[in-house]
Amino acid sequence: MKHTIYLFALLLAVNLQAQEAWEEKIDAEVWIEAGIKPEFEFFVMFHVQANTIGAKRLKTKDEKAIFVFNELQRVANETQGPIVQLLQQQNASYRPYFIVNGIWVKGDLPLLEMIARMPEVARIAPNPYMHNKLPGDESLSAKALLPNPGPVHSPSAIEWGIDMIRATDLWAQNIKGSGVVVGGQDTGYDWTHPAINSKYRGTVNDHNYHWHDAIHGQISTDTFNSCGFDVKYPCDDQTHGTHTMGTMVGDDGLGNQIGVAPEAEWVGCRNMENGWGTPATYIECFEWFLAPTDTNNLNANPLMAPHVIANSWSCPPSEGCNTTNFSIMQIAVENLKNAGTFIAVSAGNSGGAGCNTIETPAAIYEASFSVGATAISDSLANFSSRGFVTVDSSNRMKPNVSAPGVNVRSSVPGGGYASYSGTSMAGPHVAGAVALLISAAPDLAGNVDSLETLLEMTADTVYAYRNDTCGGTTQWVFPNNMVGYGRINLYKALQVLQDTVVTPTAVASIPSNSIQIYPNPTTGIVNLRTANVMGECLVTVSNTLGQQLRSMRCYFTKNLELDLGDLSEGIYLISIENKSQKVVGKLIKE
Repeated sequence: MKHTIYLFALLLAVNLQAQEAWEEKIDAEVWIEAGIKPEFEFFVMFHVQANTIGAKRLKTKDEKAIFVFNELQRVANETQGPIVQLLQQQNASYRPYFIVNGIWVKGDLPLLEMIARMPEVARIAPNPYMHNKLPGDESLSAKALLPNPGPVHSPSAIEWGIDMIRATDLWAQNIKGSGVVVGGQDTGYDWTHPAINSKYRGTVNDHNYHWHDAIHGQISTDTFNSCGFDVKYPCDDQTHGTHTMGTMVGDDGLGNQIGVAPEAEWVGCRNMENGWGTPATYIECFEWFLAPTDTNNLNANPLMAPHVIANSWSCPPSEGCNTTNFSIMQIAVENLKNAGTFIAVSAGNSGGAGCNTIETPAAIYEASFSVGATAISDSLANFSSRGFVTVDSSNRMKPNVSAPGVNVRSSVPGGGYASYSGTSMAGPHVAGAVALLISAAPDLAGNVDSLETLLEMTADTVYAYRNDTCGGTTQWVFPNNMVGYGRINLYKALQVLQDTVVTPTAVASIPSNSIQIYPNPTTGIVNLRTANVMGECLVTVSNTLGQQLRSMRCYFTKNLELDLGDLSEGIYLISIENKSQKVVGKLIKE
């Protein structure tokens, strides 16, 4: 009898533990939704997530994109089947993703429990509807982003921001973005606007692989949507997207020279309805940029991915986003970057509140290239959000750089032009700058780390409008948590690209151990710094027996990040070699 009672108690305890385990998978916000709505949305994340870091070892953008796409698809296909079958049996609304191994679901409480009890499920997160305060939005505070409509046509002149970042110096050498594709996820795009129409990669009869609408139903509180849902051609239901795209590529040939890279092509994804978005709509656009599809969302092709994308939206905690959403979107951003796409992200417009105001995806991530805003005076805009990042406990320095973002004139739907202010205007300047650099040096395509380093190392020093200190970094030391490395300067970046790098006499004076490696010892990611700009070079990692374990061609200014987490413990030699010199350093892997 005692044994029977003991066994019953043991089984009861195991059952209670299992019950607690499945309940703990569900975020508190999802439980709240379940308590007040018969049906609600949630995002299911799987334990197994693809590891795409191996793409960094590949040389070309196409190779990286295909590798990442295949790996993500493999993991999704191997793990999602049982839950998809359950959802089909329950006649539930769902959408599977592969850029993160997860599924968006709309269902009820019994379905939520069934999914949470499945062992392959790691976490169930909310999918809140969030309103982004955008330029052109009347609800925006006067201190942050003020729309200032301009005339339909202006005198023949280049916009001040383009001059400030010295894009015109590249134009003078016929470097205008030809051969490069930029992308944007935003409120959509008025593709008929004269400033951007001829730059669209699609045509009036073919929008396959050039446009995607992630808005499948009403998510805003507005009663009117000028575009509708699941639109098969580019459409902007606000003004914000058309404005940002104009800053990247716009030029109507009639004097409105508003775009940094006027010969680049563009593709787009609508991730917001009237400024309202959700984590699922943002992730869907990230996935589409990794492998664009036709307008029926079929036949994904990673070879059609853009080189760079601009992101001028946020997912703030104040509107329902939380640390689980943060981690999900972080996976998407990292996978897209590993696939060779440069991810420019506006830092945010909460700088009036001081430090630690870069607090929302996607600006907070290491894999994002976050951009603050500067004024025509070449100082930091008072609204530009500042670091360091505390919302994810990383204490990460941000932004990476800054760019023009005050009274930036660009295109708006209907053929007009307007001047807006915000980091939303700064991020597209950087995306356009990346297009020009790739056009100048096509081997940089897909080499995101080198592009980031090039922009950072050639930035001009600019200062805040007040004597700021954030995260222990003052405005007199660069990089800092106000402007990052400074305001981008394309002329200086081009000089580095075209520089012969070193002279024979300089080579003789450089010691063989002139690579600074930190942290050293390391458990994974290391940063390499050299005394001189290396330019086009070969980076190799070898063991003490001389066996080459890693080899990659890259563009190296003076800094490079490597992920060596897959190496076993031991001592390794890292060499960086170009046509003129070779430098070597020793690394201890713990």
